Amino acid sequence: MRRTSFVPAFLLPLLLVPCFALASQSTQSAIPPIQKQRLIVLSDIEADPDDTESFVRLMLYSNEIDLEGLVATTSVWQQHAVHPESIRAVIKEYGKVRSNLLLHAPAYPTAEDLDSRVVSGQPEYGMSGVGAGKNSRGSDLIIKALASSDPRPLWISVWGGANTLAQALMQIRETASSTEAARLVSKLRVYTISDQDDSGSWIRRNFPNLFYIVSTGRYADATWTAMHAKIEGIDNTTISNAWLASNIQQGHGPLGAKYPDVAWGMEGDTPSFLGLIPNGLNIPDCPNFGGWGGRYELFTPVMPNAGTATVEGGVPIESETRPIWTNAVDSYTPFIANEYGRAIRPATTTFRDFRVTLWRWRDDFQNDFAARMNWTTLPYGKANHPPVVKLAESDQLTVHSNDTFELSAADSSDPDGDRLSFLWFSYPEAGSWKTPIPVSGAENTVHVSFKAPEVSKPETAHIILRVTDKGTPPLTRYKRIIVTILPKSG
Repeated sequence: MRRTSFVPAFLLPLLLVPCFALASQSTQSAIPPIQKQRLIVLSDIEADPDDTESFVRLMLYSNEIDLEGLVATTSVWQQHAVHPESIRAVIKEYGKVRSNLLLHAPAYPTAEDLDSRVVSGQPEYGMSGVGAGKNSRGSDLIIKALASSDPRPLWISVWGGANTLAQALMQIRETASSTEAARLVSKLRVYTISDQDDSGSWIRRNFPNLFYIVSTGRYADATWTAMHAKIEGIDNTTISNAWLASNIQQGHGPLGAKYPDVAWGMEGDTPSFLGLIPNGLNIPDCPNFGGWGGRYELFTPVMPNAGTATVEGGVPIESETRPIWTNAVDSYTPFIANEYGRAIRPATTTFRDFRVTLWRWRDDFQNDFAARMNWTTLPYGKANHPPVVKLAESDQLTVHSNDTFELSAADSSDPDGDRLSFLWFSYPEAGSWKTPIPVSGAENTVHVSFKAPEVSKPETAHIILRVTDKGTPPLTRYKRIIVTILPKSG
């Protein structure tokens, strides 16, 4: 997959992406306010055990995300059946542990409430299930959620085929005024796990202003595969079958026992909602910033095999006609434990590709998953809970070339009284200044300083603070600091 030039100017006012200006090298320094995200999931559950795996994880974060719909759909792997009963089976096990989850965090919905949100799409494949008379409870639910008075964006997480969304969009276009249709479409945020039927490309062609995250083409070219890919040169323990057995499946109550063994790949669908979890790093409306679900940039990819090849299962690879949020590349040198002296040191290998944008956070979100699974059975005092990260400074700074600026996380704390470890690093791909800005001294102290580079025009740079407790499993939260760097005046 290659990229073409950046977004045409005529699209800029139409895309309605708050972070788009930053994606196009703007010097704005703005972090959108954090709010609980709305989510509807479209799942071809029973086509592969990984959908059930992802639903088990999603239940543990149902207090952090407003789940407005769980829709059973088809895909190229399951073309003529839908299985809402399998979603309900996961919710049933969640209901058995909800009271214990509430000992650790508020706002977990009742199983009855979640069960009432389970509906189905058409039991037909792709665009054959879209058209006059093809409405379903799933497509109606999407339209109802969009038409509500809730001003927040509505995320559609597509784990299989997207034809239920295509039907909703077609109905909106045919029944609403052009102004109202544009308003409703502007509220949508779509993240699809590749194209698993032929409706995804139809949606992108027919709704060119729709916010759409997807890795197009073959699965081997998809960011989401980093969820379960074994990466040479790093420790892959937290995605191993043994780790899943001991941390999730066995001895962790009925919800953990519901997590099936891996068949093709562990939780390939989970990246579509990992970026919605509030952790101090994720900023959902800014895919170019990077987070637990990966990092994506807005451009029109060139598909060399369009028209002559297919995605797995036989879905045609089609040419892209407009910019989409798709694969981005990070360079990443992990920090590893040091036996003596400074507690951590950079590894000797730097990794660079599109999968890095997701797996670089993998140990953190896997440990978080394990801790939440512990919440289903343990009392508060015997489980671990994430640290609370506090900066002494604003998370939006303005400095000048060659200025030294200091940052402190001394007021950070841990609800369990655990000791904290700190790591500060720049994330050059997330800002307009693409050269790493090193810490002046040790990267793992509570107070650090940086020296701004010399710039000839305003630039933005992202600094990430990673705070990890020493509990079991260790849990991590973050702060993202966006630094606007101005040239020296005069």
